[in-house]
This record gives sequence, structure tokens and C-alpha cells, in this order.
Amino acid sequence: MENLVISSAFWLNRRVFVTGQTGFKGAWLSLMLSRLNVRATGFALAPPTEPDLFTLAGAGACIEDMRGDIRDADALAGAMQAAAPEIVIHMAAQSLVRESYADPVATYATNVMGVVNVLEAARRTPGVRLVLIVTTDKCYDNRGWVWGYRETDALGGRDPYSSSKACAELVAAAYRDSFRAQGPRILTARAGNVIGGGDFATDRILPDALRAFSAGRTLKVRHPQAVRPWQHVLEPLAGYLCLIESAMTSDEKAAQLEGGVNFGPGPESERSVEELLTQFAGAWGAGARWERDGDDHPHEASRLRLDTAKARETLGFAPILDFEQATLWTAQWYRAQVNREDIAALTLKQIDRYLGQRVRLSSPFPQASKDAQDDRRIVAG
Repeated sequence: MENLVISSAFWLNRRVFVTGQTGFKGAWLSLMLSRLNVRATGFALAPPTEPDLFTLAGAGACIEDMRGDIRDADALAGAMQAAAPEIVIHMAAQSLVRESYADPVATYATNVMGVVNVLEAARRTPGVRLVLIVTTDKCYDNRGWVWGYRETDALGGRDPYSSSKACAELVAAAYRDSFRAQGPRILTARAGNVIGGGDFATDRILPDALRAFSAGRTLKVRHPQAVRPWQHVLEPLAGYLCLIESAMTSDEKAAQLEGGVNFGPGPESERSVEELLTQFAGAWGAGARWERDGDDHPHEASRLRLDTAKARETLGFAPILDFEQATLWTAQWYRAQVNREDIAALTLKQIDRYLGQRVRLSSPFPQASKDAQDDRRIVAG
């Protein structure tokens, strides 16, 4: 099947409301939307780390940047009504497993009631046609299977983070079934593990590697044999846009996309943490060392695999960056940041190169770099 592309004509001047724009994925999405000439508004807390991608890449100049807490239902509703969007993309979340053990109450308040507040705000905002709730591959009841989890498999989670995301899926499904006639269409997306420049969170493998390698320290690794479906952050973000575009241009397709959509790589990119670090360290160069940390740690699944047949067959969507490319782009970004290079320019260059292979043009891509023009493979139609 032809790999689905993003239509520049569909996104031109669309009004989009994004929660979590100051986070890792949110900052990349803000920049991607600006390259597609979307009229985007964001609602989020201040960037969660120091340094942070949102600031380094100048994403605040690409989106109307509103600050607030999704747990504050009235502030959220007011911001959404002021933005008057057609599309809402909800990504604000407490996204760390270890943090969920440390503060489960805040995790559930953000990840469950935050979804309720977003859906209530969307119902109260005239003109909203579609809400996309972004969750995670960890929303599934992980039984240690060797095959991938499908969208119809049971939801669950042994840690507060994972179960909060399963709850978010259930909330979205209940709102969809209860208010179908009175509100916007509600879809959910579940993405596998993402890598990419600009993630500075604690207890994530490549940000931890960055901090250790740049300081000349040996990285301590908790679970080197754990296997994850690694993908570059731009892949699921493009998947979300393709999902929205398909659902808003075809009622038949929209009905098929209900019940969640998995976005992840094929089996060829399902690699162990050890393989990821070996690849990343090779791209990083001198001074990259790691070893296993033998201390006791909270439970984490040893294997997690997604079945992405629905995205491939219903949407025609598949990743275009393989494991080696995704790891290389990530290492190059972090190395450039350590060397104090122009991070804003590099981030946009990577986005343009990616979109050059993913966007169907109705007119010349107005902000594309020369690299993007060189890489572009335009799909007809």
C-alpha cells in the first residue's frame, strides 16, 4: 500500500489547539505545524526541564503560547474558546513511570482528569470538529507476549503511569459513545517509545546517556535487555496528523479509526536498550561508556511490541526513518547542542528533511530548506 502523506492544502491555515506544547513531543509538533502553515495555539505549563527544546528551538515564535494547567478546567475551557479551533490535539501529561510511583495522585489527576477537562472544554467550544487524545503503548495490559499488542487487546497497567493512560483511553471511549451526537469526533493514538533531540527528561535512556557522555561519566543502565519499539519523534507526530486528516475527510475512514490507533515501527526497529545504546554511542563518538546498574528498580516491562497493522492498512501509514537513521539524527542533535551550535536551525532542518518525504504539495513548500528539496519524494494525487 502507498505510504500515506500529509496534504499541505488540508493543513493550510487550519486552527489547531495543542495541549503540552512546551514538552518534548509538543515542541516538535509546534514546529512541524508551523512548517505546514497551521494557525496553532498551545496551552501548557512552563517547560518541564532545563534546558528544554521549546526554548532552544524557538518554538514559542511558531505557536500562540498560552500557559496554564490542564487540571484547571475553567482556565483550559477559556483558552480553548478564545482560540476557536477546529482540531484539538491533547498531549499534556505526566509521562514518566518513576514519577508516577513518587506521586501517583498528581499522575492520575493530570492523565485522567486532564482528559476529562479537555473533552469537556471541547464540548463547550463551538466549531471543534475533532479531538485527538494521545496516550501510549503502555496503556495495554502487558502480559509479556512476543507478538504485538493490537488496538482491541485489553487495557491495563501495573504502574500508576501505565494504568492512568489506560484510564485515559476508557474516558475517551466513554465520551465518544455518550456524546457522539452532541460533540466533536474523538479519536485516540498510542505511540511506541520515541527518541529524538531535545528530550531532557530524567529516567529516559538517551537523555540520561547525553548527560553521562557529555560529562565524561559512565552511564548506569537499569534494564539493558528490555526491548522497545524505538522510533524518531517525528514519526508518530506525522501519524497523528495523517490520522486527523483522514478522519476529517472521510466519515467511513473516521469510523474505522475509532478504538485507538497504534503508531510504531516494524519489527526491524524493535531493539533492546543495549542495541540502542551501542548505536547511539557509536554515533556520539569518544567518551561514550555505559554499564549495567545492578541495584533494585521499580518494575518495568521487559518487552513491549505494538501491532501497527491498523495504521498501515487503514491509514496507509508507516515510518520512513529506520532505526539507524532515527538514532543518528538523535545523536547529531545532542552533539550539536553540547557543541553550542544553532539548535533552532538544526531542528528545523531535520523537520524539513522529514516533511520533504512525507508532504503532498498543492503549492511550493514555502519554508522548506534546500536539504528538504533535495530529499523530497512527492507522492502524486
